[in-house]
Amino acid sequence: MRTVLVTGPGGAGRTTVAAATALAAARRGRRTLLLSADAIPGFPADTEPAEVADGLWSARIDSGEHFRGELLALQERASGVLDLLGGNRLDGEELTELPGSAQLALLHTLRRAAEGDWPEGGHDLLVVDLPPLREALAVLALPEQLRRYLRRLLPQERQAARALRPMLAQLAGVPMPAQWLYEAAARKDTELAAVQALIEDRGTTLRLVAEPGPAAEDALRTARTGLALHGLRVDTLVANRVLPRHSGDPWFAALAAQQEKTIDHWYEEWVPAAALCEVPHLGRDPRGPDDLALLDTGAGRTVFEGAGTGGGPFEGDGLAAELDDRGPGRADDPWWIEAPDALDGLRPGARTVAAPRSGDGDPVLVWCLPLPGAAKKDLQLVRRGDELLLTVGPFHRIVPLESGLRRCTVSGAALTDGVLRVRFTPDPGLWPRTS
Repeated sequence: MRTVLVTGPGGAGRTTVAAATALAAARRGRRTLLLSADAIPGFPADTEPAEVADGLWSARIDSGEHFRGELLALQERASGVLDLLGGNRLDGEELTELPGSAQLALLHTLRRAAEGDWPEGGHDLLVVDLPPLREALAVLALPEQLRRYLRRLLPQERQAARALRPMLAQLAGVPMPAQWLYEAAARKDTELAAVQALIEDRGTTLRLVAEPGPAAEDALRTARTGLALHGLRVDTLVANRVLPRHSGDPWFAALAAQQEKTIDHWYEEWVPAAALCEVPHLGRDPRGPDDLALLDTGAGRTVFEGAGTGGGPFEGDGLAAELDDRGPGRADDPWWIEAPDALDGLRPGARTVAAPRSGDGDPVLVWCLPLPGAAKKDLQLVRRGDELLLTVGPFHRIVPLESGLRRCTVSGAALTDGVLRVRFTPDPGLWPRTS
């Protein structure tokens, strides 16, 4: 299944573009499911997939309902402990969702979509309306982070000693974790793994929505570094609410000229790695599927007259562009390793690029990660055990090292031409010897 995750700076119209993208794909014969936490005019508000038009279904993400269901289920599983402590049960009617529940509800809904949990099933395309850009990047990184926390706090190998827990509890003087806790952690890890697999699948891409202007330009330039750090792939940058050019009104013409200048910059920075689609301003807020259809500039309405706003020809690939099938399977990691040809010991299938040996003749492996827009002053790099802890400005990621690099020591790092290069020197005591 092809998946498009739609996000952008707050107020850019990402929900509208997500709905218009889903409608454009459905009108081209693709069975499409749209997920959004926000109300969309003219669309059903059901939390289960409801038909909107031929080939198009939508479902609303209800974070409050998810929060209450999860908390009540946890309360039931922990009933023994609550009874022991004399705790009073909470009723669903008295529960108010807490901050952060919206992100967890989104992950839960993505898991249901990834596993085909809905009876309609068989969708060709999944379009997801994500939160604003900075929050969306944090949500998409959450499955990987939470799974790491679970592995550190409740290691799977500890479950093998469950028969010894009563004795260990007496020796330690504190109660040991109950079996249900490990089972709950394993269940959550399985759910998070499904969401992580969906995000990392080569058929999953991001669609960025921004209204052209200096503020959006700065926001996208900053976010581009975070996208690269987490290996998120952008298929299209949608310039939304584009004004007609060559207006006779000086004030209106100045706004259009500012938009045109920003769009020119975006063509230089984002194309050809991503497509750029310009969506016209309707002169009003879109209301319902008919208005959303006017935003699809690739559906035969390629002039501003089609949107009822006047103006000349409108350039654009349409919102259904870049929705081709990309085949199943995990996408490649965003990093690669530069290694001498004669050096063995790397995992088969690791992305490697042949590189000459260093000047002193010692073999050196260079771990490379593109970080466009990153500044050296904002970069922090720490190796801790078998992991690299990377911080670039407001973005943070912990990367597990490839098995060959774990047997090396870090001998240097540099940020040149937008690429972070970390030098690893093989440890003679750990690296396999070759005859």
